[in-house]
Amino acid sequence: MANSGIALGMIETRGLVPAIEAADAMTKSAEVRLIGRSFVGGGYVTVLVRGETGAVNAAVRAGADACERVGDGLVAAHIIARVHGEVESILPEDAAHCESSWCVPSMDA
Repeated sequence: MANSGIALGMIETRGLVPAIEAADAMTKSAEVRLIGRSFVGGGYVTVLVRGETGAVNAAVRAGADACERVGDGLVAAHIIARVHGEVESILPEDAAHCESSWCVPSMDA
C-alpha cells in the first residue's frame, strides 16, 4: 500500500490516437505519473495516472479536453481520490515495475 493517499486518474477512449493525446496532455499539464494503459477490446483503451488529488484532477480534465479535440474518442474520465487497499493490489505501482497488461512499455528496452 505504498500509494496510500495518492489519487488514481483514469481516461477511457475509443481508439489509440485519443488515448495517446490524452496521456500526453495529462503528463504535460500536472505533476502526475503515467502508470499504465490497457487495450480493453473493441478499440477501447484505458490510460491510468497517479499523483496528488489536485494534480490528478487537473490532469484528467486536461486529458479529457485533449481527447475530445481529436474527435468523439472520449468514453469516460474518472478520479478516485484514495484507492482502497484491495484495489491497489491489482494496479501497477509504476511503469518501471509493471509486469501486467496495464504496463506502459519502457522506452529503455
